[in-house]
Amino acid sequence: MDICGGLGYFGDARLDVVGYDLHRTMVEQPGSCVRALGRTRCGEMRFTRFLDNARVSVPSMAAAAAQSTQHWAQGRDILAIQDSSDIVLGGRKVRAAGFGPVGKGGKLGGLCLHAVLAIDAGTSAIGGLIDLSVINRTGGKVTPHRSRLPSERESHRWTKGSQACGRVLAGASRITLAADAESDIYESYASRPDNVHLLARMARDRRILDTDGRSRSLYAVSDGLPLIARMVTVIPAAPDRRERVTLLDIRFAPVMLRRPAYMREREDLPDPLSLRLVDIREVMPPDQGEPIHWRLLTTHAVDTLQQALWILGLYRRRWRIEEYFKTLKSDAMDIEAAKIRKPAAMINMVGAAALASVTIMKLKQARDGLTQERFDTVFEPTDEPLLEELSSEMEGNTQKQKNPYPIGSLARAQWVIARLGGWTGYYGKPGSKTYAKGLEKFAAIKRGVALAKRMPHNAIPRRSWE
Repeated sequence: MDICGGLGYFGDARLDVVGYDLHRTMVEQPGSCVRALGRTRCGEMRFTRFLDNARVSVPSMAAAAAQSTQHWAQGRDILAIQDSSDIVLGGRKVRAAGFGPVGKGGKLGGLCLHAVLAIDAGTSAIGGLIDLSVINRTGGKVTPHRSRLPSERESHRWTKGSQACGRVLAGASRITLAADAESDIYESYASRPDNVHLLARMARDRRILDTDGRSRSLYAVSDGLPLIARMVTVIPAAPDRRERVTLLDIRFAPVMLRRPAYMREREDLPDPLSLRLVDIREVMPPDQGEPIHWRLLTTHAVDTLQQALWILGLYRRRWRIEEYFKTLKSDAMDIEAAKIRKPAAMINMVGAAALASVTIMKLKQARDGLTQERFDTVFEPTDEPLLEELSSEMEGNTQKQKNPYPIGSLARAQWVIARLGGWTGYYGKPGSKTYAKGLEKFAAIKRGVALAKRMPHNAIPRRSWE
């Protein structure tokens, strides 16, 4: 089984074996309950001790995952997406156990996960993790943001993510790192690696240099840009909105970004900074929610409408990391339901689940034809006969109930897992929850087959009343 780099960077062969087994089990049986993953008391304690071990760490897992992604990215046009997500574990009792605050108000406790995910810019196929960090905010009240060094701020994770992209994806043909408004930080634009382009949505107004050298508001400049084009597009459904067809106005222009006033002493940062602005506005307000207005800043050249549309397309592919977080939380791994009350062990559990979530998502992209990978990128090579036997058994008489994918492909294997999870071949595409159920059933069938092989052929259990 390809374990996305796996859990194999701990400097101890025994830990590497347990880490591999934990990852394989989390993929075969998605979830975050150590007792269920261990299956027996011995297995539970084996995984518990692994997560508690001081030599096991998220940076080690991230390094292993990055090595796998580095190999996959060679020669590709890569869109890297970075974002953060809070892992909410509970309230007062969780805080008392040593977990820092998450969310607003500080009453909830948990961890903050920051992930940088690599996808193919053309197909949106997931390659793997570039970087991963899990933060426990236990430092208490900190000094004012502007009085700390950049490397001491939590926001430094955005700059760290771009540096990881430049290092891990060095063999890619092109690298674009996209992020939402939280990454709109001057240092991130100014300190990006030479081989990495940035794309971020603006979070605040900034000062720019006009063509005549005057300092102006970027918002005011973007409001006055001439309309370049108007396009019809579909805004997909979300938890707080229905799918809708809408009109978007497109404007763009080069801008010279000024170094913020509070950074006057930062002579190491250029001033001004040459970027491109792409302004996207929804023409008519929707029935639900706020109309779209994205001010996108990028280091890519944007001189034509075609280039502006390409930038818009890249930014809209950010949804892949939201899908990833959903797989990690509610859809498959259910990481927020983990009952681990030791912060250090829970941090390692989140890291392990983050890697397993990538592997599970590979099933969905095989479903959608985004990858031509073999089945053994997720399954054991010895699983093929069982997968084929199950495929034959579950195929029906109609065309939609036939497995249409080639033997040996990951796409063919995901069809089997989806059917085990309850998908009938009708009524849309299987989702992460369906795959999670199917993987759990497949693991149970696999264990049953293994037990049957160990039994003597003439061993027929006697009934208790005989």
